[in-house]
Amino acid sequence: MRCTIVPPHMLEHVAHDPAADPALRAMARRSLVLSAAQRVERRVGPVAPSPPTEDFVPKRTINDAANQETLPGRTVRAEGAPATGDRVVDQAYEWLGVTFDFFEAAYRRDSIDGAGLPMISTVHYGRDYDNAFWNGEQMVYGDGDGVLFTAFTGPLDVTGHELTHGVTQYTAALEYFGQSGALNESASDVFGSLIKQWHLGQTADQADWLIGQGLLAEGVNGVALRSMKEPGTAYDDPRLGKDPQPGHMDDYVDTYRDNGGVHINSGIPNRAFHLAATTLGGNAWEKAGRVWYDTLTGGKLSPTIDFAGFAAATVATATGLYGADAAETTAVRNAWTGVGVSL
Repeated sequence: MRCTIVPPHMLEHVAHDPAADPALRAMARRSLVLSAAQRVERRVGPVAPSPPTEDFVPKRTINDAANQETLPGRTVRAEGAPATGDRVVDQAYEWLGVTFDFFEAAYRRDSIDGAGLPMISTVHYGRDYDNAFWNGEQMVYGDGDGVLFTAFTGPLDVTGHELTHGVTQYTAALEYFGQSGALNESASDVFGSLIKQWHLGQTADQADWLIGQGLLAEGVNGVALRSMKEPGTAYDDPRLGKDPQPGHMDDYVDTYRDNGGVHINSGIPNRAFHLAATTLGGNAWEKAGRVWYDTLTGGKLSPTIDFAGFAAATVATATGLYGADAAETTAVRNAWTGVGVSL
């Protein structure tokens, strides 16, 4: 499974805009080509993890592609090694550690596969590559073009989002198409946001609920790639287009593009999680996050599950954790009905 953080519709808008700067169009086309090459290899089955251990210690390796497109590149920092002085290398190393620590502290999960999987990243991938992705085995970061996007190692939730695709790969293995694919994307946004909130010590009402805040370069009219609180409001820029995400089933987008709109319709389950988390208040990873995590990793989801099936599964999980009449279960149920998903 290969999953990119920047949805193709953003880069397509740049690549096909005759009024755009020719250099930007060329960079966007190149980024689309590289990302499409990753997506071709996406449909792989779930991988069985090794037996778990009690030795919860991260095993990080950062590689440098030196602006080439060959993975994994040259190792430049291994676990326990001192900072290199390359801001991108050292940021990637730190964010791997934060993500590892979050899953251990919040859910007693040992790395991505639950069994101590080594965490590998490659930085400086390609030249002006406008994306980051999980390729089924490791993280890969582009440096951005500096005009539309900054370095992809910058926002913590980019790393959290992509590594959560790995968690999904090892657990629910949600098929990356249509509603199951949108749920795959949404799960990554959910835990990407929770990792950032945990790292910053923010409660649900203090969080910005933005994905990729700080990733858009200066001069771009927008705040992030996506907003979980208000899908469709993250950006509106003449070069990138307008954020197309819906926040309600009334506005669901039927499309053959982007694997059936996986980066677009994920706004609906994203907003459902935001509603549940903010209704419950406090630390979002403790209750709403626990419900989503247990649902994702519980082994009961069909790989092709739709929104209604996932919603019912989260209600069942909440019921098992807190009781059928508990405030937590009511909040989860109301969150889904609030975005038009029937239970």
